[in-house]
Amino acid sequence: MTRSLTNYQIKLLAALLMVIDHIGLVFFPGAGIFRFLGRYSFPLFCWLLVQGEAHTRNFWRYLLRLLVMAGLTQPLYNLVLLNGANNQWNILLTLAIGLVCLRVARLHRWLQIPCWIAGAVLAQVIPVDYSFYGIGLIALIRYFEPTALWWTAWLLLHFGLVLVEPSWGVGQVPAIVSPVFFLLANGQQGERARWFYWFYPGHMVVLYAIQQFISRAIVPG
Repeated sequence: MTRSLTNYQIKLLAALLMVIDHIGLVFFPGAGIFRFLGRYSFPLFCWLLVQGEAHTRNFWRYLLRLLVMAGLTQPLYNLVLLNGANNQWNILLTLAIGLVCLRVARLHRWLQIPCWIAGAVLAQVIPVDYSFYGIGLIALIRYFEPTALWWTAWLLLHFGLVLVEPSWGVGQVPAIVSPVFFLLANGQQGERARWFYWFYPGHMVVLYAIQQFISRAIVPG
């Protein structure tokens, strides 16, 4: 298999799939194809997080950026994706928890298992988007190897999710094949993507504007 995807290209793919997912959630909730394609987005974000933690020159700045963007995005996330509810945090906080776990696991090998368990519990308690499953994804991607043992763990995570959280676990099953993209990654940075983290709140602004335009257009008078 040819390793042809740079990190920049994976970022583009992750962003595109995320937008498709959110368009389906907001405007076409009955069209399953949008959500199906969107299931590949979050694993790609996790892959990029793992690469980012391994190569960042300033871990604390990286973490602070995630936390600040999570805070800035949350009101939009509540309005656009949660219909005004405020019962969970967006994926940027999920990634921030995963980033801390990645760094602890790197610096203190004896804490690897405890830190991943603690991260999963924290993600469930807060709660954050993708909850314990999101931290589990980051953990497995951190140790990614195309071996039978790794694939077994990957399958167990997804089928375990179906058993524990069947209401959304079934919908997450398509993500099982997302490691194919990891196999295509060549480890090269590619172009700089300074826009990447601003894209998350930015696309929600656009979705909210379209949502408001449509709602006003169909209201008589």
